[in-house]
Amino acid sequence: MKKYNFNAGPCVLPRPAVDAAIEAIRDFDGTGIGLIEISHRTPGWERVMAETEALWRELLGIPDTYAVLFLGGGASTQFFEVPANLMRSKAAYLQTGVWAKKAIKEAKLFGEVTVVASSEDKNYTYVPKGYTVPADADYFHITTNNTIYGTEIHTDLDSPVTLVADMSSDIMSRPVDVTKYGMIYGGAQKNVGPAGVTFVIVRKDLLGSSERKLPTMVNYATHIGAEARDNSMFNTPPVFPIFVMYQTLLWVKAQGGLEAMYKLNKKKADLLYGEIDRNPLFVGTAAKEDRSLMNVCFVMSSGNESLESEFMSFAKDRGMVGIKGHRSVGGFRASIYNACPLESVEALVKCMQDFETSKR
Repeated sequence: MKKYNFNAGPCVLPRPAVDAAIEAIRDFDGTGIGLIEISHRTPGWERVMAETEALWRELLGIPDTYAVLFLGGGASTQFFEVPANLMRSKAAYLQTGVWAKKAIKEAKLFGEVTVVASSEDKNYTYVPKGYTVPADADYFHITTNNTIYGTEIHTDLDSPVTLVADMSSDIMSRPVDVTKYGMIYGGAQKNVGPAGVTFVIVRKDLLGSSERKLPTMVNYATHIGAEARDNSMFNTPPVFPIFVMYQTLLWVKAQGGLEAMYKLNKKKADLLYGEIDRNPLFVGTAAKEDRSLMNVCFVMSSGNESLESEFMSFAKDRGMVGIKGHRSVGGFRASIYNACPLESVEALVKCMQDFETSKR
């Protein structure tokens, strides 16, 4: 039976990237040695590091005034590295979900934190609007996409202070004006690779702005080399996930870049949300204007709650994988990241329609 992968992360990857990684594990770059066995100072690997950074810069239009780093520790480590590097005394945060709340907790270790707005009152089913960012904040932190609750900030915000964004789950899904941000970071395991590597895009003039002494590995400046091939090579980098990232970005470029990705992602999301809104058995959980293009959350409609486990079994029998909703929301969640093919969304929609027919 064909499987349709809707896991929220780690998640579906482009097949060419997976195939290239399998081959590289056997023999990297014609060296006769596998990718996970080579020295990270192998010339071929230094080339991969430089080319991976070049792809990031090309696809997102990242200026030379920004550093692009590949680090360990996941986005959760960045929750404290961001304030350690950027906060002098005060930062502002928009609380739109669990991950934003965790980032706020870590930031409070370094200074005053102003939560400009929160959607916790309605279980993070919307993105707050109409708030004011304090002009004396060192930076304003947002989480652009919320995997658990299925909400997304769809535009690049204008901020009166340095804007910092956790883009773990929507990076590379649409064009982004990087120049509106002082820093963008995230875990790779959604749109750009497997778990194990974290991307950090930081404006170079912000380095050292906290004016505090930092542990060597926490300081972003530590990881910036004289040349692109030296970036993120202060210590041994996470070689395997970076290689898969490299292959994934080659695939994104081959699809036509971020404009093409956005067009496809919008088509997939519109198809699935359209069925949720049409089908009397289901209802979406997020405010319509804030619905995520990456994580589609829905539940059984009022009066049909008892059918949840039955639909889950029905969907599983038809090859749907990873659609169980997060415990904070319940119901179902279909994560339709870049590499999730339109065919998978069409199969899920057909599954929902068939389930509706079976209940008539």
